[in-house]
Parts: sequence; C-alpha cells; structure tokens
Amino acid sequence: MSRITVIGGTGYTGSAIVAEAAARGHQVTALSRSLPGTPTPNVDYVQGDATDEATLSAAMEGADVVVAALSPRGPLADTFRDVYRTVARLADAAGQSLYVVGGYSSLRPAPGEDRFVTDLGHIPAEHQGEPRTVAALVIEDLPATPPTLDWVFVSPALRFGSHTPGERLGRYRLGDEVAVQPQDGGEISAADYALGFVDLIEKGDHHRTQVNLGH
Repeated sequence: MSRITVIGGTGYTGSAIVAEAAARGHQVTALSRSLPGTPTPNVDYVQGDATDEATLSAAMEGADVVVAALSPRGPLADTFRDVYRTVARLADAAGQSLYVVGGYSSLRPAPGEDRFVTDLGHIPAEHQGEPRTVAALVIEDLPATPPTLDWVFVSPALRFGSHTPGERLGRYRLGDEVAVQPQDGGEISAADYALGFVDLIEKGDHHRTQVNLGH
C-alpha cells in the first residue's frame, strides 16, 4: 500500500479520490482549507493553506504519491500555477510521484489536432480563465519540470463536476491526450473518475504524460 497525500482532499474530485484510496487500504492524508463535515474513515485530515510552502511540505512529508486536486478559484485564482510549481518542486526533491487532476479543455479532439483550449469561443469570456489556467499546467508547466519528476496529468470527460455528479458504474475508459468520447451518452462520475485515478496510481504504467478518463 502507498502513502498518498491529496492536496485539495475535501473538494468534489479530491474527496472522491481520498475515499477510493482509503477504501483500498492506502494511507491517505488530505490537505484542505476546511475540514469535512463527514470525514472518510482512516484518513488523516490536515487543515491548512496550500499557498503556504511550509504547510505543503508538512502535508507531503513521507508520502509516496502526491495528488494535486486544486481549482484556480477563490484564494487560488491568482496563485494557482505558482502553488503547483511549488508542489512539483517539493515532490521532485522528495522523489514522490505527482498525479494532477486536470481539465477537459487541455485534451485534443483527435490525434494531431489542436487542443480544445485553443478555441473556447463557446464559453463566455469571463469563464475562460479557469480552463486556460488548468491547461497551462500540462502544456507548459509540467513538461518544464526536471526529468526526475514523475508526473501524470489526468483529465476527466466533458461536463465533469458537481453540477453533473452522475452515478458510480464501476467502470471507465482510459485514453491518452485525445478525449475519450462517451459510448452511452453519459459523462463520468466522480466515483468512477476516482476509480480510474487510483488504478493509475497503483499500476504506475504512465510517466510524464497526460491521460483522460471517461465512460
């Protein structure tokens, strides 16, 4: 079993990953600004600010795997990429694998085609900042890290989020940087995304690359 630290461990996606990893017997630490109303059993919850390097370092200490599941909103709206650069630097120094919860817009519709983020005209201008910021992690920031850092950027299907929670089906489809198109017209739930995410951690078959999970 692995020691896994989830940064943003009480958010929509982070809490699902925490629950899945803990259910499999992994030793899980969850860092977040606030503690959950209903904690997952056998999880060590740490309340703290991810923009503080000392807090990050303490939460990540001793981990085999670090999961970054933050969103560029609220206090992180202007510091998101800086926080992730710090997480990457600390993980690299400690020899930890880094798994990042990504976004759909960084994917491609087909091999060799531009990423969706290059044309966000269908999204109101005031909402384009978040997908562009998250996509920049896998387009610019993660590839620029030292080759000693083992990272995987895991994108979900379109319309993934608390507004479309979906149901746990106990299955998923794995793709690379080309978006997996749902076969049944449905989007992946947080529970099934977490299922695939923890499978990726346990199998350890992907390195310094982007993948995506869908139904």
